[in-house]
Order: sequence, then structure tokens, then C-alpha cells
Amino acid sequence: MFKTLLKPFARFFEFHARTHYRAERHSMTLAAGIILAAGVGGMVEIAPLFTIDGTVEAAPDMRLYTPLEQAGRDIFIREGCYACHSQMIRTLRDEVDRYGPYSLAVESQYDHPMLWGSKRTGPDLARVGEKYSDDWQVRHLADPRALVPQSVMPQYAFLLDATLDTASLPDRLAALRTVGVPYTDAQIANAASDALGQALPDTDRADGVFARYGDATNVRAFDGRRDRLSEMDALVAYLQILGGLTDLPARTQPPRGQ
Repeated sequence: MFKTLLKPFARFFEFHARTHYRAERHSMTLAAGIILAAGVGGMVEIAPLFTIDGTVEAAPDMRLYTPLEQAGRDIFIREGCYACHSQMIRTLRDEVDRYGPYSLAVESQYDHPMLWGSKRTGPDLARVGEKYSDDWQVRHLADPRALVPQSVMPQYAFLLDATLDTASLPDRLAALRTVGVPYTDAQIANAASDALGQALPDTDRADGVFARYGDATNVRAFDGRRDRLSEMDALVAYLQILGGLTDLPARTQPPRGQ
């Protein structure tokens, strides 16, 4: 009886083998089959993009990354942090209970590249902004095991002594504008000054940051030092804004536990 059940499968595989063998003997037939398969796969991937306007939510309060936060994002990518930390909370109940409202597409519309990820050696960071103090973030980045003994995260204490490159920030923002991030001419022209101003409260530069990015912008000495702008300032500024570019998820999703 078992052999009887297997006969249809055996015939199918035999037919498939014969067809494949014949195709391999005729290069044009094989090429046509490859083009057909690639075309079907391409349409499956491309077709959903035609409905993208109806898929991405509208968030009128969505703001851009400041130059300092964008520099911190670049450092986050440079150091490979995305390999261990995702930035996408799925709709599963346990994830929502642990991390907060599930991620919306609109929250990543200005991310190039997106850092959703699927590997979580460490926790998801989509809503880590302001969950911990700046001091905690600096100490954790400098010596993770001093705060979390079981952590396997590398140390990033060198970021405290690394001066942030601000000269390239106008070009970085201009490049992002070419792919759809709506930075204004004023934001691009003042990128280097705004990066300094965000880490130097009570200065004229800080006033410029508020004027260009809004009064809710985090302006403070993120690494605790005011003598220079470090890469630690940038990375902490980036971490502290994650989940805070728009409050749409909190407004449209029920509180945890309900």
C-alpha cells in the first residue's frame, strides 16, 4: 500500500527530471524558463509597492532625525549594532507587553537603510528612547557588564574619546534628501552647527536646533561632558529618540495589558 501511495510522486519526479534534462540540452529553452521564473518572482515582490500609499500610515507630527541623531545612527550601523538588536516590534502579545506598541511602517519612512532586523542577541530597541537616562546609556555602552553582568555586548568606551566628524554632515543630509528625506536647505546648511548645538544647551546654536527641529528636541550634553562633541554624544542622542519621532503608535494602539 505504501508503494501505491508513492507512485504519483514517483511519476511527478520522473516527469520533472525528464523535462529538466531536455531544457538543459536546449540553452534557449532554459534561458526562457529562467526569465519566466525571475519575472514571476519579481512581480510578486514589486506588485505590493503599487499600494504603498495606502499601506503607510499618515503621521503629521513625524519629525526628522537631527544631524546629531543621524550621525549617531551612522555610528550604530558602523559598529554593527543592528546585527544583535532589531528595531521592529511585532504584533505578538508578548512583544507588545515587553517593548510597547508594535511598530508602524511610517516610523521607518526616513530610515535609509531600515534597521528592522530579526536577530535579537540583545533586546529590541524600537522604543528604547528615554527608557533609561543618558548616564545609564553611556555607562552601559562603555562597560556593559558593569550594569548587566550577563551581557555579551562589546565595550564602546572609545566613543567617549572619539571626536565626532561634523564637517561631513551637510553632505550626508543632502544625500538623504535625494532619496526622499525632506531636509530643507536651512537644515542642510546648518547641519554641523546644529550637531554641536544639540549637545550644548543654553547656547545660540541650541536655539537654532529648536527652531529647525521643534521645541521637543532633546538638547543636552548626552555624554555628560561639555568640552567637545564626541561620538558617544551622537550615539546616545540617537538611542534616546528611538520610538519618539511620532506619537502615532501610542495614540492608535491600546495600552499594554488591555
